[in-house]
Amino acid sequence: MCSMSLQSTAIGAYPKPDYVTVPDWFKDPEGPDSADPTKTWAEAVAALGDDAEAIFARGTRDAVTDQVEAGIDIPTDGEIRRENYIHYHCRHLNGIDFKRLTATELRGGAYRANLPTITEPISAREHFLPHDWQVAQSFTGRPVKITLPGPMTVSDSVADDYYGDPRRLGADIAAALNSEVLALAAAGCRHIQIDEPLFARRPQDALDYGIDNLERAFHGCPQGVVRTMHMCCGYPDKLDNPDYPKAPPQSYFELADTVEQSSIMAVSLEDAHRHNDLSLLEHFKTTTVILGVVAIAKSYIEPVDEIRARLHEALDHIDPDRLVAAPDCGLGLLGRERALAKLRNLATAAHALRT
Repeated sequence: MCSMSLQSTAIGAYPKPDYVTVPDWFKDPEGPDSADPTKTWAEAVAALGDDAEAIFARGTRDAVTDQVEAGIDIPTDGEIRRENYIHYHCRHLNGIDFKRLTATELRGGAYRANLPTITEPISAREHFLPHDWQVAQSFTGRPVKITLPGPMTVSDSVADDYYGDPRRLGADIAAALNSEVLALAAAGCRHIQIDEPLFARRPQDALDYGIDNLERAFHGCPQGVVRTMHMCCGYPDKLDNPDYPKAPPQSYFELADTVEQSSIMAVSLEDAHRHNDLSLLEHFKTTTVILGVVAIAKSYIEPVDEIRARLHEALDHIDPDRLVAAPDCGLGLLGRERALAKLRNLATAAHALRT
């Protein structure tokens, strides 16, 4: 049926091995969004001593190897070094104080957390993700994707006591992210993904200034680098909790045309936890769609035939060379065995559509 290969990718996080003993929001008893930033990453790394880099490299190797052996065409580094995908990046920015915490309601009041506080202008410091990518890339010949949190998502995950203006704050965060994006590209990374779960929750803000700041984050990215963005619909606090808050299903439709008109080359959409009206894909005339076809918060292992059937349905609405199969989001809640089983079935289903 397909004249092109249907590829597969992961989205970001992979379950950390037990020997990587740093804070992990997926293992926090209150759920992923409640990890305490006072449990500092730096202190945990210091406790690992001289073995820290070797432990991180080993964990990254295991995550990359698992994905590749499962059949994933574009693996990630598994975010093994990160306590969570947002604050790990924030720790490498000027202007954010992790010792001054502010109690804040987040995600539309879905939960409350003590957040690090912006006290000065945001700016980039020394580059760090090129090293993370180079270590991960050394373990495979397949292209490794690196992920970054987007400007809107960062601004919603810290307390602002300096800017008082979400547009200006987002623009400065975007400039800092852009520094890291360009360093990754210069190092040779060809798949760079910026995650913006806030887009689906606040589509009007995304349209007003969020996508502009996303463009700033990718500004100057050279040809040959796939500019990818991920729009999560909401992360649960535990497995098999079907009632966790999700973004409205119409959000994707509200954003689709603007994303299509942007410089974004690939957009990651969740579909497994709640199926979309697949006419959504027809809004993307040139943009690649990375479609979530396995759920990341259900212990149920989707069989190959079920995944393949959903991909077949999607191919009625988009060209095969612009469809990529993926999980909905990061795999950290699943544990290694479930994550592997889901990735194997996903890759098998995607590859079965090749001719």
